[in-house]
Amino acid sequence: MKPTSSIAAVALLTLASLARAAPAPSPTLAEVIAGPQRTAAFQARDRYRHPLQVLKFFGLKPDMSVVEIWPSGGWWTEILAPYLHAHGTYYAALQQSSEDAGFRNKLAAAPQYYDRVIVTRAGPPDHWRIAPPGSADLVLTFRNVHNWLAGGYEKEMFAAMYRALKPGGVLGLEEHRAAPGTTRADWVKTGYVSQDFVIGLAREAGFRLVAKSEINANPKDTKNYPKGVWTLPPTLALGQKDRAKYLAIGESDRMTLKFVKPRRLALRSQ
Repeated sequence: MKPTSSIAAVALLTLASLARAAPAPSPTLAEVIAGPQRTAAFQARDRYRHPLQVLKFFGLKPDMSVVEIWPSGGWWTEILAPYLHAHGTYYAALQQSSEDAGFRNKLAAAPQYYDRVIVTRAGPPDHWRIAPPGSADLVLTFRNVHNWLAGGYEKEMFAAMYRALKPGGVLGLEEHRAAPGTTRADWVKTGYVSQDFVIGLAREAGFRLVAKSEINANPKDTKNYPKGVWTLPPTLALGQKDRAKYLAIGESDRMTLKFVKPRRLALRSQ
């Protein structure tokens, strides 16, 4: 074999080796949202929840370490876990042990999407380590603050989320938005919470508000219903009574807020 032929052969072998070693590309977020792993009933709610716009607003990337607080039935898990599967990390911080069986069965049924999910715990009496301290790029919580207020441990939850994040990490928060002039008792009863109050809680925990979005605004939501926010879909707490009316309103008007855990300030030279 001539020297030039040997060089070419070595180059081809090297390129082939690099191709084999290269990690598989992650699917795009849009591809995951449209993927076969999505439950049909969950996908039907995309028009209310706007997952692509929301997750882009929060800055989700496929190589991030992400914690979701209280994934419940796994609506967001079906998007986050597959998207982060190849290059990122997804922590599912469950509310309580009673959720374990259903959620873990969901994970076990589709290991190609969920075999790398890390299940942790978030909430009372003492589950405040939702991920290793300072490890997360992004913590996400969707429509949970009213529950924390009802239990009286909202400050502990915000502190837990703050501890889990890296300096510069992001807290993405969505919550049913109360009308002005309402009280804490109203928020607990109706599920709608003051946006200013939520921002204050986050700031008290050390976060800095960096952006607000109206992605999940719903001007048709009057926020005055017999069963609070649960009167609206998906719960439809009144059953068949005025069902068409509440379906026409759609899901709640929601705040969508992006906070950051500030980086340490550089020490000034003396």
